[in-house]
Amino acid sequence: MSSKFSDESFFSSFITYLLTEKRTSKNTFLAYRKDIEQLLDFFKQKKITILTSNKIHLKSFLKKIKNDGISASTLSRKISCLKSFFNFLNERFKIPNTAGDLVFPKQTKSLPIYLTEAEIEELLKVAGKDNSDKGFRNRAMLSLLYSSGMRVSELVNLKIDQVDFNTGFILLSGKGSKERMVPVPIAIFEFLKFYLEKIYENLKPKVERNKINNNNYLFFSYYKSTIKPISRQSFWGILKNILSKTNIKKKVSPHTLRHSLATHLLQNGANIRSLQLLLGHENISTVQIYTHLEKSHLRKVYDDKHPRA
Repeated sequence: MSSKFSDESFFSSFITYLLTEKRTSKNTFLAYRKDIEQLLDFFKQKKITILTSNKIHLKSFLKKIKNDGISASTLSRKISCLKSFFNFLNERFKIPNTAGDLVFPKQTKSLPIYLTEAEIEELLKVAGKDNSDKGFRNRAMLSLLYSSGMRVSELVNLKIDQVDFNTGFILLSGKGSKERMVPVPIAIFEFLKFYLEKIYENLKPKVERNKINNNNYLFFSYYKSTIKPISRQSFWGILKNILSKTNIKKKVSPHTLRHSLATHLLQNGANIRSLQLLLGHENISTVQIYTHLEKSHLRKVYDDKHPRA
């Protein structure tokens, strides 16, 4: 192969591919970029290149980072990244795919933490005690995140025109820019209507209220004379502040609300396929972890209700 091809050029080509063709999510893109940078640093230390590397070198790299104490799930992601990277190199540059036979580590699937329906009620009740404009906005975000099962990244980037008040659905753009329609309870839509009509403009600085907001974000922040979507970190801080005022002792994150809805829907009769569509998972295997929760609930109902139990 021509000497014009270097590790840097391969890396650059792959990054461009992820952004323009694969259209990966922001988080996946950043993780994969970091993973490949870590691999290339390892190659430099060993004085090898992508063209001179082989499967043994890749296994040596994975062994090193495993010894650094990373989790099985993080190791699996790095292996997925290597497979994607070398598959890309093989297709575009005819470089042997030395990552093709790498084996994923066995993972013990732990049940996701979720809040009970009573705990969700408590969370929203505490959020509702703040009668300020921002307090109302915060409750609107929490209510929408839970009731729709959307990801927090989908919530903070949600625009007003994605909310269809006529049909009761919200159009979401998930991982890989894949769109899906999710239903939201009428009560939540009424809540959002009030937010848009009575609260939304109040959250803008007075100097900006008469200016057109081209971004049209449903939940926004104001920074350096610019209206931007509220950040994930800001929402995380809002959630932690509200949680500190509840009696909930579980380790809760924004993703916990997504797990909570999935659990509650299954407990109330929803099936796995419907859950897959609602949550926007490409593979049904991703949501099958919830079947453990479904079975545990079935066991409890059986023991409580069966006449011979």
